Amino acid sequence: MTSIHDRSLPRERQANLAASSAVAQRFSRVAARVSASVLTAAVVSGCANSERQTPTRWSTDVTAAAPRTKFAPSAYGVDASPRIASPRTRIGRGGGTYKVGKPYKIAGRWYVPREEPNYDRSGSASWYGDNFHGRLTANGETFDKYALTAAHPTLPLPSYVYVTNEENGRTVLVRVNDRGPYVHGRLIDLSHAVAHHLGFEHKGVAKVRVRYAGRAPLNGDHARELQYLARQPWYRGRAIAPFASRSSNRMLLGLF
Repeated sequence: MTSIHDRSLPRERQANLAASSAVAQRFSRVAARVSASVLTAAVVSGCANSERQTPTRWSTDVTAAAPRTKFAPSAYGVDASPRIASPRTRIGRGGGTYKVGKPYKIAGRWYVPREEPNYDRSGSASWYGDNFHGRLTANGETFDKYALTAAHPTLPLPSYVYVTNEENGRTVLVRVNDRGPYVHGRLIDLSHAVAHHLGFEHKGVAKVRVRYAGRAPLNGDHARELQYLARQPWYRGRAIAPFASRSSNRMLLGLF
């Protein structure tokens, strides 16, 4: 092996060898940095994979795009349903099925779903939001915390109910498309948007009256709920913002 500084070689040859050596050294340094980056990425990827939720029948791309949100089955009485949309994804309407269901048991208590045209009860209402946003509801729709929806343990899915906050008299027409709640003997679980309009989002729980108002359409159309909301004397026209849709003229209901 010959040194690049051997004076017996022509100067031009020495220069070429020196240049080649410099390029090789730079390449080695770049390769080392790339290898370190690849190793770091592999470690991070391994950690991420170890924290992923149990795979579902939906694509892994959707699962990976949806960040994990805390969900404690012990706090809600049931396991989490699959999340099929990211918390930042606009949720589509409809997509579910009509469902009454068979009797079922949760935490030692039996629930008997049935048609109750004269349903009119008072009790405690809670609300749910981020932990469930983008997850499947009991009838196959996708929960949207910004929509006027609710979970009830026995009423038909989907159906309408009038929910009145007995502390301030506000009433909102709500679409029931999910099952629950199963904790603390609560009567109904409302979306974040409903809790906002009823004025108890910062309290967490409120005393409400729930009255059955009939079956709701499967297509998820929420014009009836929004029209009812717009007619309320306490409502000031906030929270309704139109957005363009090629398939239909739809409205997006936000919180504020």
